[in-house]
Amino acid sequence: MDETEFWELVDATREAAEGDPEEQADLLVDRLLALDPEMVLDFARHFEARFNRAYTWDLWGAAWILLDGASDDAFDFFRCWLIGQGREVYEGGVHDPDSLADLLADFDEEIDGDGEELGYAADEAYEQLTGTVAPDLGIPPGASEPLGAPVDLESDRVLSERYPKLWERFRG
Repeated sequence: MDETEFWELVDATREAAEGDPEEQADLLVDRLLALDPEMVLDFARHFEARFNRAYTWDLWGAAWILLDGASDDAFDFFRCWLIGQGREVYEGGVHDPDSLADLLADFDEEIDGDGEELGYAADEAYEQLTGTVAPDLGIPPGASEPLGAPVDLESDRVLSERYPKLWERFRG
């Protein structure tokens, strides 16, 4: 599975789920079950690489604003959700987290921002297909600390200055 096929699966399931992350995860498992186990592992590698790439202080600050606070776990689930939003939103958000103010049509913190189940979709499909737990993906582990300069997530002043568009749209 190449990168284009990965994003096509993400997009197709998001559209079919009408933006509901839990429904998207269920649909993703269904789609992955139609593939052979190696393709499922390829999908998992693409997902994990993007999950790791999004582990940055800059993105955590954006998640903090959108979710009105974000613990370690909440930020993990946010990164899964961000991948589930598709290539344009994901790449835009990773490159310039403040651009999420423009890239997200709507954001309802009750359902948006938490893609925990998306993070398990490939593992679930692999186990259903093979009856075994997915093997190590053979990719470098993610960083133990977020990349980039730390952001004072507790400071409204810092957040409003660093993310002016997000702050104005979601906190202003």
